[in-house]
Amino acid sequence: MNWLLVFVGGGFGSVARYAISLIFKHLGGIFPMATLVSNVLACVIIGVLTGLSLRGILADNHRLLLATGFCGGFSTFSTFSNETINMYQNGNAWAAFLNIALSFILCLAGTFWGLKMSF
Repeated sequence: MNWLLVFVGGGFGSVARYAISLIFKHLGGIFPMATLVSNVLACVIIGVLTGLSLRGILADNHRLLLATGFCGGFSTFSTFSNETINMYQNGNAWAAFLNIALSFILCLAGTFWGLKMSF
C-alpha cells in the first residue's frame, strides 16, 4: 500500500511541476525560474510536513503521500543540474553560479521557514 501512496503523490507532484513550467514558459530567457520556484516551494512544503510529522500531527501514510510522493515528484534536482550545466556550457557561467547560489540559499531557507511555520 505504501508504494501506491508514493506513486499517486508523485504523479500529482509531477503534474504540478509541469503546470509551474507552463506558467513560467512565457518568461523565456536563460534562467530556469520554473525549476527554482518548484524546488523552493517543495522545500517549504516538506518543511511544513516534517514539522507536522515531528509533532505527531501527520500520519505516516500522509507523509508518504505528500512528502515522499508529492514533493519527490514536484521538486527536481536532475533538471536543476542539467539546466545549470547547460547554462555553463553555453557561456552563461554567471547565470549557472547564480542558479546554484539561489537554489542552495532559498531551498534551505524554504525548508527552515516551512519547519518553523508548522510549530
